[in-house]
Formats: sequence, structure tokens, C-alpha cells
Amino acid sequence: MSEASSEVTAPGLLVDRATARRRLNLKRHLILGALAIFALGNLAGLLWIVGQGGGDGVGYHWGSLTNFLLGMGRLTAFLAGYLALIEVLVLARLPFLERWVGFDRLTVWHRWNGHAVIYLALAHVFFSVWGYSRQDGHGWLTEYWNWLTLPQTSAPPTIGSGSLGSSSGGSLSLSITSTTTSPYPGIITATVGTFLLVMVLVTSLVVVRRKLSYEWWYAVHFTAYAGIALAWFHMIPDGNELIIDHVAADYWRSLYALALALVLWYRLFRPIVNTFRYGLRVSEVIHEGPGVVSLRITGRKLDRLGTKAGQFYFWRFFTKGFWYTQHPFSLSAAPRGDSFRITVKNLGDHTARFGRIPVGTRVFAEGPFGVFTDESRTRDKTLLIAGGIGITPVRALLEEMGGDLVALYRVVSPDDLVFSDELDRLAESRGAKVGYVVGDHQTDEGRDLLSPRHLKELVPDIAERDVFICGPTGMIDNIVPNLRHANVTRGHLHVERFAL
Repeated sequence: MSEASSEVTAPGLLVDRATARRRLNLKRHLILGALAIFALGNLAGLLWIVGQGGGDGVGYHWGSLTNFLLGMGRLTAFLAGYLALIEVLVLARLPFLERWVGFDRLTVWHRWNGHAVIYLALAHVFFSVWGYSRQDGHGWLTEYWNWLTLPQTSAPPTIGSGSLGSSSGGSLSLSITSTTTSPYPGIITATVGTFLLVMVLVTSLVVVRRKLSYEWWYAVHFTAYAGIALAWFHMIPDGNELIIDHVAADYWRSLYALALALVLWYRLFRPIVNTFRYGLRVSEVIHEGPGVVSLRITGRKLDRLGTKAGQFYFWRFFTKGFWYTQHPFSLSAAPRGDSFRITVKNLGDHTARFGRIPVGTRVFAEGPFGVFTDESRTRDKTLLIAGGIGITPVRALLEEMGGDLVALYRVVSPDDLVFSDELDRLAESRGAKVGYVVGDHQTDEGRDLLSPRHLKELVPDIAERDVFICGPTGMIDNIVPNLRHANVTRGHLHVERFAL
């Protein structure tokens, strides 16, 4: 372990940091509370619209099993559509969400909300087809096949009664025979959209995700936008509630229009503007070691971006073989006013070619993202833990953070170490301590590495520290419980997973 004399902490620094953190948490809770009220308020409004039964009254859906099934089909459709909006916005790169929630937590919300969207969409298909099959006297598969193959009507028939209620209390009689026409417009597009969403779910499963390159996984997930759009073209001309109540239809359209505007601005137009505004280009390609490459990216007045050590960008390089894909990489050095540095490890996919990127290549960057920064801590004492290439943001934090710092670098073999010389120099110049934890957990010698007992041996005052940990998901899942058993409280754990 490399070490030097500890820095002397200014009196009151710890108290000031804790006070600032409490104020930040209060502001975060107020902002997130306001967003939750807005989201739940919209959800309540949509449930009220569905509860009106398309003009048939609140109690209509409970009149019979058929009506109940069709009502459940409508309810699950609205819930899936609304949560699809949430799904898009959660990872729309909205700066205020990034600042107050953090990309790591947003990714978890995105994953679970995505499951809910797909399950609700499938439930909508199941209940709707079942309800209409009971009404028409067909089997489930026959009913759905008729929807796909028979001519479509310009408007759906009213559930059960054969009339559509109007806002003035009258009715509009319909004469539609579902054995010769399809009761729902846009069934084929909706089916394609649902299939795309199911493919997104399948590729998110761990066993499948591990077999896909990041590029293929990202491409499949990008089709989720197409799936949601195709479902939209089915819902708008079909839902009884939206056909009868023009205010409800305009309200529903406005929610989608707002989401579309935010996505286009923060995912497309804003990064394009920043690309030309800051003139980002690759200025240096450095081969750090076997399979590890660093890129120095320079630009104009980069301090205006407000980037902090520990944060990351989504990077796209406008050169052959790279322009069509983007990757998230953390800064591997504290940001300068005129340049950033990122470091990429060859993981056997697209990352193997990063060393071939020509100097001068223009760079498209989305960010900065992440709350894995010095602003997140409340204590002067800090423990930084990195696993594998997760050393990149930890190395940047070690360069920027002050106070009592200890860093632990976990690797399987000495060949996996990156930046060891830089880490030793930083430890010496900043009065920090750096320890290298090398070994394989599958061996008897490495089985207890970074266990609760081992952590306390390495860092006796670990319970008095904020702990920042970054690395592969598997490593983090193993170490976080050990940290908790070593008496590190949840509020002082800051985690960054190297996985999306």
C-alpha cells in the first residue's frame, strides 16, 4: 500500500460538508416529490377517463364477465401507454433527473418499468381478445386471427351494447359484424410494436445479455421507440375514451408530444449543438497496456459543461466503423478546461478497435452524467474501491478529492492493473493511500478477499468513511453486502455499476 502523510482537514469542513449534503437531500426530496405528484396526478386522470367506460358510466365494466374483460383490456392499454412515456423519459438524458436521481438508479427504474410496460401490453392483448371472443362466440386464436386478416373498420364498435355514448347523453348506433370486419384499427402495426417490445425484454435477460455485444443490445433496445410509436397509431384511432372525449384525446396527445420534444432535444439536438459549440476532437491515442487504450479529447471552453471527476459521457466517434454506435465511458482523469481523457478496455467486441481511431476525429458526446462525484459525500474520510476497468472514475476522483483518502483496487491478476504508476504518484502527492487487492475468489487464497473481516483489516476506520465503489455488476453485488456487514451505512455507500 502506497501512502504519505495525511492532509490536515480544515476545522469545520466535515460539518459544512454534512450540512450542505442535508440541504441537497432536502432539495432533492422536494423536487422528486413534485415530480411524483405530477406523475401520479396524470395517472389518476387517465384512470378516471378509463373509469367512465367510454361514456357508459363508472359501473359499466362490472356488468358482466365480457364487459369486465374488455374493461381490463382498456385499462391495461392506458397503463401500458402511460408507463411507456415514463420509460422514455427516465432515460431521455434529462439533466434535472440526472442530477437529483443519478444514472445508476434511473437505469434500475428503467429496467423495472420496462418490464411493467411489456407485461401490461401483453395483458391488454389477452383481455381484449378474450372479451371480444366471448362477445362474438369465437375461440381466442380465431378472434385474433380475424383481427389480423379481415378488413378493418374506421371506428371500433361499442363494447356490448352496440352504441357509443356521446357527451350530450345521446347515442350513435353502429351496425358492425365482427366476423367480417376487424373491431380494432391498426392491429398489424400494434402486433409488430408489441413484438419489438417483447424482443427488448428478451435481450434484457441476463443469460441473453451476456451473449450480445453492446452494439447489438443497443440496436435492439433502440427499436423500443418504434414499438411505442406503432402502439400509438393503434391506440389513438381505437380507444372509445379517446374517440368520444376530444379533451381526453388532446390531453393524451399532449403528453406524447411533450415526451417527444424532450427526447429530441436532449438525445439529439442538444448533443449536436454541443458537438459544434465545443469542437470536440480526438487529440491523442495512448496505448496504456495490453488491450487498454486512452483517448485524449480536446475542445473549446469545456469548463462550461460543468463536468466533475467521476462522471461519464456517451461517446460517438465520427470515423469509419464508429459513427453508428455510442458507448458510455467515464473520465479516467479529472477534467481540464480544454480536454477530457477516457480509457477503454478491450472486452472482445467493438472496444477492441478503439486504438485505431484516428487523431483529429470529431466526437459527439452526451453528458455529463452521474452523481458518482465528490458532491455526494458527507464525510471527510473516504474509501474508494475499484474493480477492473472501474478504476477509471476512481482514478479521476483520487485526483480531485481532498481529505482523508484510501483507495483499494481489486483485480484478479497483476496483468489486469491499469494506471498503477499514476495511482502511486497521486497517492504520494495528495497524501492518500492506495492498496492493490489481487487474487481470484475461486482459489483458497483469494476466497476471503474484501470480505467484511478483510475490509476492516485494510481500513480499520471503514465505518467512519463514505465509500465509493465502481466495477462490474457481479463484483459490486458481492462487495456491497460485505461493506454493510463491515458497518458501512447505506447512506454512505455510493455505487457506480459498469453495466447498462
